[in-house]
Amino acid sequence: MSVKPDLEFIKYLKGAGGDTLKKCYQCATCSVMCPLSKDGSPFPRKEMIWSQWGLKENLIADPDVFLCHQCSDCSAYCPRGAKPGDVLGAIRAYAYTHYGWPGPLAKLASTAKGLPLLVGIPAVVIFIMWLLSSLIGVSGVHIPTSEEFASHGYTQFFGTWSFHWYAKNVFFILCFAGGSMAVAILSFFMGVTKLWKGMSENAGIKSNFRPSIVQFVTMFLWPAVVEIVTHKRFKECGNQRNRATGHLPLMFAFIGLAIVTCWSLFKQDVLGLFWSQFHGPLPITDPFKILGNVCAIALLFGIGVLWSNRKKAEQEKGSKGSFYDWFLIWLIAGLGATGLGAEVIRWLNIPTLGYLVYYMHLITIMMLFLYAPYTKMGHLVYRTVAMTFEKYRASSFAKDVLAE
Repeated sequence: MSVKPDLEFIKYLKGAGGDTLKKCYQCATCSVMCPLSKDGSPFPRKEMIWSQWGLKENLIADPDVFLCHQCSDCSAYCPRGAKPGDVLGAIRAYAYTHYGWPGPLAKLASTAKGLPLLVGIPAVVIFIMWLLSSLIGVSGVHIPTSEEFASHGYTQFFGTWSFHWYAKNVFFILCFAGGSMAVAILSFFMGVTKLWKGMSENAGIKSNFRPSIVQFVTMFLWPAVVEIVTHKRFKECGNQRNRATGHLPLMFAFIGLAIVTCWSLFKQDVLGLFWSQFHGPLPITDPFKILGNVCAIALLFGIGVLWSNRKKAEQEKGSKGSFYDWFLIWLIAGLGATGLGAEVIRWLNIPTLGYLVYYMHLITIMMLFLYAPYTKMGHLVYRTVAMTFEKYRASSFAKDVLAE
């Protein structure tokens, strides 16, 4: 068997946080320490060998790479300081760029050099839409008076029109948010399809005995989702077990904020069509507003814990931070800060500053949706797929039962 190393891939890994790769001398300490390593699958030792050899195709279709929680137990006990956890993180960053669609956008989101454009694209899109809104409807671009701001908040950010059955503000927000989500969903679909195909080929799965959709969901997908939501494997980590303290409130904060957003939309733009008193911002005493504020605080708390853990890992454990590691942290911090900031400014009734902060909040929302497949947000999807595949390949569906 001849090995054809991808030298550019090795170079990428060394520059993306895996610069200690060549220190590994295959002592297998990492596999002994990793709670996810199993007999017959010396993880992450085999991934370190493949990385040193530049076997890119093996690594980007290796489910174990995506199952890694980067708890850094392997890095903490490595006698050579090879930091397998950082190497695996660099592999995942490369994989999300590799599977991302469209390619230029995925590549743009992979490096700090692209940050001005990453912010600039949604900033320009939303600003142009804000200007265009003045050409449509009853009211367009303007900063509201204190009285208007107190009454409507940000519900008329894009103005109003005479069409009763569909709010102008909702139309414009859904244009950029819905468009961004459509790109992200298509990118995830294409990436997940390629990943599953690659994992199946690497595992030698050729059986035509396939589960039904119901069987696939109940036997493989749903158990994987439950395991991720409960953070079961995070709790098996030793060195950075407290990362679950940051991930759990962050996850539930996003779920809660999604619920609040859907209720606000339903209240104002469905119920409000028939009862005018349902229009306008949610009052601070509203249960859903309280839930939203609690979730916003939980979001900032969770991202603060992850921020602290990342800094600690870099300062005390010598972990090398990368743009991939920090981009989502900065983005979520900005999302929470601008969201809470816009609300506080509305209470203070400062329209001009409020509209500016709300504009920044809309930018972070579009960035979160549009760049999800190329950041650590994408890890949630790809890890779920890898965990589902892990359960699938151990079942009789993945084996040629008749041949056996």
